[in-house]
This record gives sequence, C-alpha cells and structure tokens, in this order.
Amino acid sequence: MTFTAQQIAKILSGVIVGNPLAEVSDVSPIEHSIAGTLTFLHDEKFLACLSAAEASVVLVTKSLLPDPQSVDTSATIILVDNARGAMAQLLSVVAASMNPRRTGVEQPVFVTEGVAIPASAYVGAFCYIGRNVKLGSGVQLYPQCYIGDNVSIGDNTVLYAGVKIYHDCVVGADCILHSGVVIGADGFGFEPDADGVNRKIEQIGNVVIEDDVEIGANTTVDRAMMGSTIIKRNAKIDNLVQVAHNVRVGESSFLCAQVGIAGSSEIGSHCILAGQVGVAGHLKIVDNCIFGAQSGVPSSVKKPGTYQGYPAIDAAKWRRAVVGFKHLPEMMQVLNRLETQQS
Repeated sequence: MTFTAQQIAKILSGVIVGNPLAEVSDVSPIEHSIAGTLTFLHDEKFLACLSAAEASVVLVTKSLLPDPQSVDTSATIILVDNARGAMAQLLSVVAASMNPRRTGVEQPVFVTEGVAIPASAYVGAFCYIGRNVKLGSGVQLYPQCYIGDNVSIGDNTVLYAGVKIYHDCVVGADCILHSGVVIGADGFGFEPDADGVNRKIEQIGNVVIEDDVEIGANTTVDRAMMGSTIIKRNAKIDNLVQVAHNVRVGESSFLCAQVGIAGSSEIGSHCILAGQVGVAGHLKIVDNCIFGAQSGVPSSVKKPGTYQGYPAIDAAKWRRAVVGFKHLPEMMQVLNRLETQQS
C-alpha cells in the first residue's frame, strides 16, 4: 500500500513540514532508512540521524524539534505528540489491511454437536471444538487450534495456528494468543508417598484470562490445582514464558521472554519482568515493580521500585555491587599481602 504524507498526517492529526505529496510504501528504522519508506524519531539520541535519513517521511515527536524549519533534511517531517505511539497507530491500520479478519468455517474441522459458531467468526482447517464451548462474535481460530470442553472465548479474540486451550478455561475479549500457546495444562503438582514415589496431585482448577491480553508464541499458563490461575486485563506476555498453577498476573503488567513464575505467586499491576526473570513460589510482588533481566526473586517484594540481581535488590545498589565484584580478584590480592605483612 502507498500513503502520502498528507494522508498519514490526517490519520495521526500531525503537522506537515515539507512536501505533503511525498509517498511511502514501506517502513524502515531511522538509522538505516531508505527512500520510499516511513520512519520515526522519538528519542533525542537519534536526532543526529535525521539529517542523514533517506526516508521519504519521518514522524517526529514535536518536543524534539522546537524549530523544525531549521532542520537540514530532504525528508518530509510530520510532527506528532508521540512519534512511537503514532507509528504504532499507523502500523495497526496497515496490519489490518495486510491480514484482515476472516469469516466462515474451513474444512475439515470437528465441531461438537450443539456448539454455535457465530456468523462473524472464523474457524480454520483442522480445528477441534469440544462440548459446551462458547465462542464470542468475531473470534478467529486459525488452523489446528484445540478448544477443550466448556471453554469460553470472548468477542474478537484471535488464536493463531496451533493454540491449545484445555477444558474449563476462560479467555476474554480482544485477546491475542500466538502459535503454540498452551492454556490450562496441569500445574506441576506432586507429593512423595511413604515409599518416596512421586504421586500426582490432580489439578482441578482452571485458567482465567481477562480482556485485552496478548500472549506470545510457545508460552504456557498452567491450570490451578484448585480455583483459578488468573491473567488480569491488558497484561502482555512474551514468547516462551512459564506461568505456573494458581499464579495471578496483575493488570497491565509485562512478562518478557523466558520469565518463569512458580506456583501461587502474585504479580502486581503495572509490573515489568524483563527477560529470564525467575520468581519463586508463594510470594507477592506489589504494583509498579521493575525487575531487570535475569533477576531472581526469592521472597515477597513489598515496595515499588526497580530491582536487579539474585537475590533481587535495589537496582542502583546492585550496579554498585557489580562494580565491586569485578575488582574482587585485585582486592583479594591486596588482602593477602596485608595478611602476609601482619604475620
């Protein structure tokens, strides 16, 4: 698709500086932009890239350019309040045209007798839909999805190819579950008997995913032993994340790739767990906490803030500790010399 700067500015309510008829048919990063593409500038550290940018149109956060007429660039600039947010808004328009919602039921599929498929829904080939399943309007089930008995899926939710939802689980409206997601597999519950044999504890709860949740490819959310594992509304979960039984993930929190949360822990709202963060079981993290990559959280966190390391501590203190750790061999040599002198 081709857009002019004028069309883009109208969609984004932006202000044009330059040629309103400049055309773009693709996007590119500002560091490596090429002619005929749209790019964006939202961070001061990339300002130097603007004059060298070959993109035909650049979205710029207007606070970065108090005098846009003075910028030496051949690109057409569109000033917006938030260039990154504006780019996301525009990409939503493009994505909708590239991959429009589908309707109808492909063949072959298996739909249990009595299950109603809304006229606005899409069911791809080789899907399985069990007993008493409830599908909302506009649901999109791509090929090879498995929907177990008594599952409920809300309006306009999209399940990409190969998603598996076990029995009795609930998925809200406007959710996106990417390929390979498994919702409702058994929690990891075992108890050794008198002979030391690990006996399975049946997991009879479910998973409840609220509205506007996105879950990345090959992520697993285990069913509760009793009650529900809960993902609150607007939470965003990356690829390859493990959420164990009876966990609660708070509203609008981010779980990045390879995060692992052990059973019965609670993550507050508006938290960020960066890549490979590990959270022990049966603990609680308050709202508005950030954990840096590869942090380990062995106990409850009661104060909002930014944490890093294992065990996770205040990030500023952790950075100072790392500096000291790098000098530990030299410090040991000094200590050994002092001990030798004293003896």
